[in-house]
Amino acid sequence: MTVGSSYALAALGFTIIYNTSGVINFAQGEFIMLGGMLAAIMAGAGVPMPLAIVGAVVATAVVGLVMEKSVIEPARNAQVVSLIIITIGASLTIRGLVQIWLGKGTHSLAPFSGDTPIVLLGASLLPQSLWVLGVTLAIVGALAWFFGRTLLGKAMLATSHNKLAAQLVGIDTRRVLLLSFGLSALLGAVGGILVAPITYTSYDAGIMLGLKGFVAAVLGGLGGGVGAVAGGLILGIAEAMTAGYISSSYKDAVPFVLILLILFFMPRGLFGAKLSERV
Repeated sequence: MTVGSSYALAALGFTIIYNTSGVINFAQGEFIMLGGMLAAIMAGAGVPMPLAIVGAVVATAVVGLVMEKSVIEPARNAQVVSLIIITIGASLTIRGLVQIWLGKGTHSLAPFSGDTPIVLLGASLLPQSLWVLGVTLAIVGALAWFFGRTLLGKAMLATSHNKLAAQLVGIDTRRVLLLSFGLSALLGAVGGILVAPITYTSYDAGIMLGLKGFVAAVLGGLGGGVGAVAGGLILGIAEAMTAGYISSSYKDAVPFVLILLILFFMPRGLFGAKLSERV
C-alpha cells in the first residue's frame, strides 16, 4: 500500500497532463527524483526539514512550469508523438543536469516521525509508511475539492473534456496547460519526498518510479484521479505479492507484464478512459 501510494501520486501527474493536453509526460519520473533529491540535499545542508520540503516542492513545480513554457508551448501545434518525444528529451536533460550538479551519489532523507516500527496485529509498520498513506489521501481529497469547487479546477476539467469548447467559452487553455504541468511537477515532488526516507534517492531514481507511475495511470484508464489512485494501489499490492509469494527478482517485471495484459485485453483501463477521443 505504501509503494502503491507513491505510484498513485506519479499516476495522478500523468493523468492531469494527459487530460489537459493529450500528451504523456515522460518527465514525470524526473519530477519525483528532483523533489526527493532537493529535499535531501537541503536537509543535509542544515536547512530545517519543513523548509527543505517546501523549498523542494516549490523548486520542482517551477521546473515543471519552465519546462512547459520553454519546450512544450513552442511545439504545441506539433503531433502528439512529437510532444511525447520532447518530454523524453526533457527527462534526459533534467537527469543529466542533476547528475552534473548534485552528483551520482545516493542521498537519504530522515524519516518524518522517527524510524521506530509500529507493531500492529503482529506486523511491523514504519511510521513513514503512515505518512505516505496519509498524505496521499489528503492530496486526493484536496484535488477532489479543487476540481469540484474552484473555478480554475473546473476550467481544467472543461479543457480535458473538450478543448475547443473550453476556448469558445473564454477559458485560456494555454494557461490551463501551464498550470497542469506545475501541478503535475508538484505532485511528483511530494511523492519523491515521501518515499525518500524509505527507498533513498539518486539522480536516476525517477526512471523506474516514472515508468511504474505510467503503468499505474494506464491501469486506471488515464481518465481521472480515482483510476490513477486505484491503479497505483493495485500495482503496489501486485508487486508485494509477487515478491512475497514468488521471488523478489520478479518484482520489477510485474508492471510491464500488467501493462501488456491491459493493452491487449483492456486498452481503456479499469475505469474505461475514452482513449478514442484523445487520438
